[in-house]
Amino acid sequence: MSGHSKWSTIKRKKGAADAKRSKLFSRISKEIQIAVKEGGPDQENNPRLRMAISNAKGVNMPKDNIERVINKASKEDGNLQEVTFEGYAPYGIALFIECLTDNNNRTVSSVRAIFNRRSGSLATNGSVSFLFERKGVITVPQGDLNGEEFELEIIDAGVEDVVLEDGFFIITVPLEDFGNVRKKLEEMEIEPENAELQRIPVETKTLSIEEAIKVLKIIEEFEDDDDVQNVFHNLEVDDEVLAAMEE
Repeated sequence: MSGHSKWSTIKRKKGAADAKRSKLFSRISKEIQIAVKEGGPDQENNPRLRMAISNAKGVNMPKDNIERVINKASKEDGNLQEVTFEGYAPYGIALFIECLTDNNNRTVSSVRAIFNRRSGSLATNGSVSFLFERKGVITVPQGDLNGEEFELEIIDAGVEDVVLEDGFFIITVPLEDFGNVRKKLEEMEIEPENAELQRIPVETKTLSIEEAIKVLKIIEEFEDDDDVQNVFHNLEVDDEVLAAMEE
């Protein structure tokens, strides 16, 4: 398993363990809103909206909820904006935090407070971004798909790596080929559970279990913030660490 796919797989496992439905729905609702704001409410002509709706379906968000968010976003000007923060958790673990917010001052204050409270440090933009690569990560349920045939068919669309893990194909895609692969899946009439752009660490850092848990608790606190959409890090997280988190 490549480093990229390993990281994505671990992130998916942790996400499944930590998932809070209300937070998931809120996160995806914001993504739908920003997609409508950028490209309009017609998903046929708005790839970002199409992806957000697909992700909403992947977490079983009710159709009525999806339509309500789209209608509301198309009727209101809205002032959601995308902001990012970079910094370090203890032990030198790099953090890249993506937010969607309607109040930048509130978000800055909240993020800074978490860093300070958890002995981390907020850094300037560009301080850690070079430690990550922007890639597309698509999760597809295996279902009745033949693994070998599926890989052969999709590889020409620009897939970098495909790993079968716990009944799901984890597909890693270079940023420039993300749209092509999603289009190929549509042509194959395959509905992903999730498709998103992630920041994959170029290299990961290994800590002791006790140290790793301390860092993961900081990451969880960021993820619980209503304005935070994603937290990316370069901590090496294995099954032993995940098991210790659940104790």
